[in-house]
Amino acid sequence: MSSSRGGVQPLMRAAELEKMSLEQLKAVKEQADIEVNLLQDSLNNIRTATGRLEVASTALHDLSLRPQGKKMLVPLTASLYVPGTLDDADNVLVDIGTGYFVEKTMAEGKDYCDRKINLLKSNFDQLIEVASKKKTVADEAGAILQAKLKQLSPSS
Repeated sequence: MSSSRGGVQPLMRAAELEKMSLEQLKAVKEQADIEVNLLQDSLNNIRTATGRLEVASTALHDLSLRPQGKKMLVPLTASLYVPGTLDDADNVLVDIGTGYFVEKTMAEGKDYCDRKINLLKSNFDQLIEVASKKKTVADEAGAILQAKLKQLSPSS
């Protein structure tokens, strides 16, 4: 009853759920709910990262339009800017993660952002599909659990 990753099978059939005991149904529902929540967190993280890369891509485009020697504000952090002068708009430093930066041409920097955005969007679409299947399993297990509990309770 578990997938290769140790979680709930995404395509668990209702007939299989019907055969389970109350304890097993509760465990399946709880596990599926946990997995849905984790997938939702991952989706939110991907959304945030995609947004940051889109902002970076737009910034690269704006930077490429500015003339050399142009005075501008340079971001040191998300909320701290210092005055500076554009010295070389043809080469940029690209943050490739965990504090590592690589010097690239403007075109290579834009290409890097576009490739990362496409990768994240592809991962997002795949996670949406998995989360939807997990949610279906959780909902089916919950409905069957409720029906079984209702059968066990004395009629009033």
